[in-house]
Amino acid sequence: MTAMTLVTLAQQQPALGTGGVRQWILDNLVPLLLLTVALLLLWLGGGKGDNAGVMRRLGGVIIALAIIGLAVTTNAGANIGQWIAGLFTGG
Repeated sequence: MTAMTLVTLAQQQPALGTGGVRQWILDNLVPLLLLTVALLLLWLGGGKGDNAGVMRRLGGVIIALAIIGLAVTTNAGANIGQWIAGLFTGG
């Protein structure tokens, strides 16, 4: 009786997937990482008066954000990852 009840309950549950985790990362983790990077850039470079160094690092951050944005909005993360890996491996 208990086994049949568990089977019935298991069949009524929605399909498992990673959609919730993906959405949580996009909603919470990415903005937190961006805030951390921005604060580190301001603290490390701005405190020493190295404004040019901060802007150089900011250029790299903007490029990284563009890649993340492309991967998230087009669902082409695997292809973009292979392309980036190909830049370093020559493949």
